[in-house]
Amino acid sequence: IAATPLLLDATPLAGKLGAAFIFVVIATLANVIVSVIRQGPRMVSNAISSSLIYLATALVLLPLGSILFTVIQKGAGAIRWNTFTQDMRLSQPDAPFTEGGALHAIVGTALIVLIATIISVPLGTLTALYLTEIKGRFEGLVRFLVQAMSGVPSIVAGLFIYSVLIVTLGAKYSAFVGALALTILMLPTVARTAEEVLKLIPRELREAGTALGATQWRTVAMVVVPAARSGILTAVILGVARVAGETAPLLLTILGNTATNVNPFNGPSAALPLYTFTLMRTGLDVAITRAWGGAFILLTLVLVLFISARLLSGKKR
Repeated sequence: IAATPLLLDATPLAGKLGAAFIFVVIATLANVIVSVIRQGPRMVSNAISSSLIYLATALVLLPLGSILFTVIQKGAGAIRWNTFTQDMRLSQPDAPFTEGGALHAIVGTALIVLIATIISVPLGTLTALYLTEIKGRFEGLVRFLVQAMSGVPSIVAGLFIYSVLIVTLGAKYSAFVGALALTILMLPTVARTAEEVLKLIPRELREAGTALGATQWRTVAMVVVPAARSGILTAVILGVARVAGETAPLLLTILGNTATNVNPFNGPSAALPLYTFTLMRTGLDVAITRAWGGAFILLTLVLVLFISARLLSGKKR
């Protein structure tokens, strides 16, 4: 511990994250030395391997912990009751925290994600069923398209919807248009996760349904899907978490709004990622703190979704 400040001054690293990194490295080296002294030179390779595993784990957890700590430290102070009950229609970005809020962004995010989920879940589930149960002549093509869509950059999805619907067809900026952009990103996540879940269903269940005289689709609907229900729900949650924080597609499709718009088909809308991005660009101290508050809400939402997915996955097993 005493050597950490000295090494911090002698290296380009700085701040709490740099100090934590140096401390982890020193602790790892100390663990190797102590293990060699106690267990002898023959255990050197084992001590080094164990220490490298601990070091790699710490290097993964340090950035994650730093992100969580920074968002909570800078964003929690902007959270008030009015954050969830008021919008910014009558308030400026640098107004006191007791004025205005993120209601418009929360409502917009809820509407956009809900519409994207309504579209993606049936399509993704049916795609997964086609790949695992039907296995038709287009199986290879469908699998390739799903894998290709998984790697589509979010800005490309936004540009596609913008150019086709807004520029070519003359559609207006709205939450629905933004949801279509997020659907492109959410669909492959749901399809691939649901496919993996369906592969885990024992073949005996399918054979039992067939032995009772059920058709293939009746077996799928009455046996396979109910058996995979919790796993499919996990796929949905992971898909929602995948798109909830996307900013680039929404910049091109919903335009942004300071008022709460509950009609997803008419008029510009707001969303938490866009709310955070817009406030951060102002450069005002209060607005930046509000932006951190939006990031705090969004991060909390994503963490809740991931924890829920893990709990459901554990329950399924």
